[in-house]
Amino acid sequence: MSSTVARTPLYSRIQQFYALTKPRVVSLIVFTAVIGMFLATPGMVPVTILFAATLGIALVAGAAAAVNCLVEQKIDALMMRTQARPLPRGQLTSLETMIFSGVVGGIGLALLYQWVNALTMWLTLATFVGYAVIYTVILKPMTPQNIVIGGASGAMPPVLGWAAVTGDVSPQALTLFLIIFAWTPPHFWALALYRKHEYAKAGVPMLPVTHGDKFTRLHVLLYTIILLACSTLPFVTRLSGMPYLVAALALGAVFMAYAVKIYTDYSDELARRTFRFSILYLTLIFAALLIDHYLQLFF
Repeated sequence: MSSTVARTPLYSRIQQFYALTKPRVVSLIVFTAVIGMFLATPGMVPVTILFAATLGIALVAGAAAAVNCLVEQKIDALMMRTQARPLPRGQLTSLETMIFSGVVGGIGLALLYQWVNALTMWLTLATFVGYAVIYTVILKPMTPQNIVIGGASGAMPPVLGWAAVTGDVSPQALTLFLIIFAWTPPHFWALALYRKHEYAKAGVPMLPVTHGDKFTRLHVLLYTIILLACSTLPFVTRLSGMPYLVAALALGAVFMAYAVKIYTDYSDELARRTFRFSILYLTLIFAALLIDHYLQLFF
């Protein structure tokens, strides 16, 4: 029965549109946004806010991912990592993608405005423009610093979650922003190091393509040091306590070990492992923030 359903044109169509939203990327975005919501309040997040904000942010993030797929479809066709996406394979058209993105993003923004608050809606819209337009259309094909500058959009989800609950953006919320902002360059440059030939073939000016491996490896190390410093800010600002600090320093030590190894004894396999660990790092450090938050409340 399930295999029959899987072969139906409707099911395949849904899968294609779903793939446009980059679900694995969006899941991490939503995860950090939800953590931001819980950190913003000493108690429970109101259920209506939790549901509407999570769904609204997820829909707008998915719409932004679809625009990214639309703009980069020719690049995606040249890269092994992205060749299987629906647009390079001709499974969806540009017009279908534009309509899908507009409808999904519009529903997400409407949810945020109607059921959350106007500030969250406007911040989410700004994040959409930052990623889908400023990063994807302008920065990525123009400068090797695309990841650094464009990383501001990717760092916004916990701020969106915080604003959804409080209706404002506090300095403590910005510490969460800074963690992801500092995490983004070593995360993506690890990927770019072992995919540099594909980026070069596609004409994307990633740092290893424009400045070489050694320069990029040094910057992976430098930004990891910055990340380690930023990861202590929730403790410094009293957003979190000692359990979080211990977890942050332990995770940071592992990340630093990877970064040092990349600088001193590089291999593509090491870069792959670093890239995979960086995703685990971000997941665990935000999980540590949440656990610490409730430990402070109950103990």
